[in-house]
Amino acid sequence: MSTAGWVDGTFANPVIAGMHPDPSVCRVGEDFYLACSSFEYFPGVPIFHSRDLVRWEQIGNALDRPSQLCLPAETPSSGGVYAPTLRHHDGRFWLITTNVAPGGGTLIFTATDAAGPWSEPIRVPGVGIDPDLAWDDDGNCWCTFAGIHQVRIDPHTGQPLEQPRRLWSGAPGAQAPEAPHLYRIGDHWYLLIAEGGTERGHAVSIARGPAPDGPFEPCPANPILTHRGTNKPIQNTGHADLVQATDGSWWLVLLGVRPRGGTPGWHVLGRETFLVPVTWVDGWPVAGDLRPAMPAPAWSPHLAAAQPVRDDFDEENPHPRWVSPRSRPDDSWSLKDRPGWLTLYARGGSLDDPDVTFVGRRQQHLSCRIRTLIDPAEGSGGLAARLDESHHYEIEVGGGEVRVMARTGPVRPVVATRSVPAGPIRLRVDVAGSDGWHPRAEPDRLRLGIEDDRGEFDVLAELDGRYLSTEVAGGFTGRVLGMYAAAGTVHFDWFDDEPVA
Repeated sequence: MSTAGWVDGTFANPVIAGMHPDPSVCRVGEDFYLACSSFEYFPGVPIFHSRDLVRWEQIGNALDRPSQLCLPAETPSSGGVYAPTLRHHDGRFWLITTNVAPGGGTLIFTATDAAGPWSEPIRVPGVGIDPDLAWDDDGNCWCTFAGIHQVRIDPHTGQPLEQPRRLWSGAPGAQAPEAPHLYRIGDHWYLLIAEGGTERGHAVSIARGPAPDGPFEPCPANPILTHRGTNKPIQNTGHADLVQATDGSWWLVLLGVRPRGGTPGWHVLGRETFLVPVTWVDGWPVAGDLRPAMPAPAWSPHLAAAQPVRDDFDEENPHPRWVSPRSRPDDSWSLKDRPGWLTLYARGGSLDDPDVTFVGRRQQHLSCRIRTLIDPAEGSGGLAARLDESHHYEIEVGGGEVRVMARTGPVRPVVATRSVPAGPIRLRVDVAGSDGWHPRAEPDRLRLGIEDDRGEFDVLAELDGRYLSTEVAGGFTGRVLGMYAAAGTVHFDWFDDEPVA
């Protein structure tokens, strides 16, 4: 058992590393549940459970069936599923989110168990991104969304009961008022929002009023949390959600990034989930100082199983942490055709294609080592670090040759090749985070190569990590590391994802 992340009275931020943005949290008894955005990846909306707010275990994905989540091939990277809100009301979990892909819309899902199964979608017409659900004592369900707008709805049918109206939208002139969450706390209704855009100007602000629809007065200390204009190691702080623990203490979960390297600073893991304590002064929440190392909560850490380094593909189904771009058709993968191996069947011919057969997991460590034993058989495939179709590095084996490719925007060179004998081979990618600084320092470097049976690493290419960052590629996502098939049938015996200190 492990209490990793909680050492000597402190805990480490982020509490959920890697691309886990727009966190929404709720408490049911002594248990906490959290949901995040998933964008173009399937399955969608990862669901986490915790007993201490620090150690989180992924227990499923809310949208794990094609009938719940349709992401056509024309869905752009950083499209798909945005900003869920997760709540527990009247004995059920409620999740509302927006699929911005073609044919999507704002959708409600319900479940009696947060681990699933979740219901088929209920469509909510006329509601934009970042939707929130809150219930008053009379049973009215209030849906508030980016803008900031609000409408009462019937959550069982999704139908609006009135015309949407505009609410308090943060500081005058501030861009992108979004991520609203509405709470009844004491005698007031509080409206928490993000503003300033999800980049370096991101901020958390709050207002309160006598009723769910206001009128709202802004907190005189707004924004209650922002790192804009600072050199703090956590940036882009915003899109927060409040939760009260069983001891009465209050906490915010929020997104942030960890930029590295020189100017302007590149974040490669995407937006991650952070935790900060909250105190109340004169009826207003005051966020603590958000840092990478924080004083631990007053309660004891909850023991949980440590995430294993290796996946041996011995289970009947993939772990919920494994995701694929847009879809994962049943005929594109198997854990049964060659027991103990993950078998992938090629669709698209490369990671440039939106329908490529790719199975990966979010990069969660600034420095890490990923490895696999691959049998390309009569096909070709390999290991990849993916940001989107135009930004990815991969090492591929097939036809008696190992190749390293680097797609950066319109350019896709083969940067190294090596002849290899037929049969299984170990591929490896090392990500080495940079701690130094000069104006053009890269955030990290990726070394791609092959490994022998003794663990000796033959590096075929070393590539600058900035080109797989949000600041270069744009969008809302972070790196995903995994396996793919480019032609025919490819088998993978195991996959290692190991942090490197």
